[in-house]
Amino acid sequence: MNSEKPVPDVRSRAREILQTVFGYGAFRGQQEAIIEHVSSGHDALVLMPTGGGKSLCYQIPALIREGVGIVVSPLIALMQDQVDALETAGVRAAYLNSTQSYEEVVRVEQAVLHNELDLVYIAPERLVTPHCLNWLQKARIALFAIDEAHCVSQWGHDFRPEYIQLSVLHEYFPDVPRVALTATADGHTREEIVSRLKLDHSRQFVSSFDRPNIRYCIVEKNNARRQLLDFIMTEYRNDAGIVYCLSRRKVEETVDFLSEQGINALAYHAGLDHSVRAENQARFLREDGIVMVATIAFGMGIDKPDVRFVAHLDLPKSMEGYYQETGRAGRDGNPATAWMTYGLQDVVQQRRMIDESSADMAHRQIQIGKLDALLGFCESLTCRRVRLLEYFGETSSPCGNCDICLSPPVAKDGTQDMQKLLSAIYRVGQRFGSAHVIDVLRGISSEKVLQWGHDRLSTFGIGATRSEAEWRSILRQAIAAQYVFVDYEAFNALKLTEWARPVLKGEKTVLLRPYVKPGRRHKTKSAERHSRPALPLREQKLFERLKWWRMEVARQQNLPAYVILQDSALREIAIAKPETADELLQISGIGSKRLSMWGEDILRLVSEFIFSSV
Repeated sequence: MNSEKPVPDVRSRAREILQTVFGYGAFRGQQEAIIEHVSSGHDALVLMPTGGGKSLCYQIPALIREGVGIVVSPLIALMQDQVDALETAGVRAAYLNSTQSYEEVVRVEQAVLHNELDLVYIAPERLVTPHCLNWLQKARIALFAIDEAHCVSQWGHDFRPEYIQLSVLHEYFPDVPRVALTATADGHTREEIVSRLKLDHSRQFVSSFDRPNIRYCIVEKNNARRQLLDFIMTEYRNDAGIVYCLSRRKVEETVDFLSEQGINALAYHAGLDHSVRAENQARFLREDGIVMVATIAFGMGIDKPDVRFVAHLDLPKSMEGYYQETGRAGRDGNPATAWMTYGLQDVVQQRRMIDESSADMAHRQIQIGKLDALLGFCESLTCRRVRLLEYFGETSSPCGNCDICLSPPVAKDGTQDMQKLLSAIYRVGQRFGSAHVIDVLRGISSEKVLQWGHDRLSTFGIGATRSEAEWRSILRQAIAAQYVFVDYEAFNALKLTEWARPVLKGEKTVLLRPYVKPGRRHKTKSAERHSRPALPLREQKLFERLKWWRMEVARQQNLPAYVILQDSALREIAIAKPETADELLQISGIGSKRLSMWGEDILRLVSEFIFSSV
């Protein structure tokens, strides 16, 4: 059974729900246009950055239209938190997944048939079963929302094969609107989403990919764990953060290291027992100041708004992956940092993984292209935000907030150094790896250099004035500029590309990023302002009291603290000091349900604080 026509005045109804249910005074960006489009019964593809308010784009239409909104989500471990957040706002929500008993599943299914629910979250593999499809055909369906829609693309960074089967929704429910949502998708991935999900006549809403509150920072890798510790201790001590590592072993070692230094760190990777992963994820969502060290198995759908930093100890696979992962910082709109330490070995490791994968040549070439784009971003001499947005087809001006803008590198003419490197690679026969080539350049008479007689080459010692770290930096830039590639089938031998020829012939000038020796970070005033929005001392005291109250409520009700109220709402309260229910309703994030549940407690706490401060 399909849904009836929506109520006539969609726009005013949407604004009413936004205010009374979710507690927000105005829509952001394209939210209102998307909601009006979907509520009117049309399909849509929505690209909106993490923290941009994608959820409202299907939650509000589900409340406007007759019937239940079905949300397809791959995030079984997070469904409970998503449902808790909706129920806290007064929305009738439930989920169906493999963690429930038969009786619980039947209860939800019956509630749907009796129009007793507004939204139900379902995993894609369950949705496409004959039982589930038959059950939904008996129900009144308001819409289908396909979250994390990039999972449908085999060329994307997070392919999930079960998503391909979701085209059956078009066949079984041709008159029910479908909205596919994702935070990131390049043109190729976008085309595949439309094709796979049969959204050929859908309207596409592409918001800006810019996250202006995130500061992007990349540093030369030199004892990565120590650099990470220094970064956390100088800027984000006692704040929540996520640290990404490539391997399970590195995750465990990093957790041990951070824990020994007094940082509250937890691990998350596929090798851990399911119960341990679930417990660690629950603690990260519910407690303040936890640093989650994880592989990319962690993070999709994480709604924790106060993640102040995302750090990478290893190079991600692509710009899409980097954007998706860093986007988990600063969902509350407050300043956050995307920090990464990166070195030559990262490049070698990622290229080897691509070459050793079972994918066909076409797929591998696309992955190599994505990696090359990320290398260009890492080695950029210009604003990181400009390069990042450029990748997704946007133009922008320098942000004044990334590491490049804050400490602009002075590009130098590196043509001679690049020629020396390329010549050395050529003279050793393009058969040796980076360590050997750099030994030749620096005039190091290693056993291997002597064995091959490379101490007699004209290039032996021509780069003796530069350190090994400097040559590694130049080599990384050569790879990023595609003058050199690493042949993993020939034991990581460095080889020249056709682009190296004009450099060797002196027909092309090469600008290089100067090597900066890694040193201890010092927290600057600009970094301090960036890392934590300042409150006057009196308001800060009230904010801390409100946080303590929220923690107690969250503990009693077994909910993540941010589900009660986000930090941004507590800050607003601390500044405004509302004295009546009407004044409290003006605070962003407080709707009628939250007001009825906690309004008296908040107003009493504010009143007591004002009285005690007089």
